[in-house]
Amino acid sequence: MAKPGKVFIFFNCDADKSEASMNIFYNRAVYKDTKTSRKNLWKKVKEEYGAERIQIAAENLKTVELAITEGDPVEASNFIQFGAIREIECY
Repeated sequence: MAKPGKVFIFFNCDADKSEASMNIFYNRAVYKDTKTSRKNLWKKVKEEYGAERIQIAAENLKTVELAITEGDPVEASNFIQFGAIREIECY
């Protein structure tokens, strides 16, 4: 079997980031581990932030952007309230 790739999913969720609050059908998108998809994931996070559906401290915006576009997008979740990014294997 081929080695799995990975995709990232952005979830709106409760403050505790409980899995029960993460509805995959709400945003209906997955983001591949490519430069273009990561930019689109950052765009989605910025949209949610701008619409005030998630919260990110102003001083952490650049950290979140770099984690999503160049590092580990899942780590960006540590700086997002009412939102989370999860990684899932893709075959």
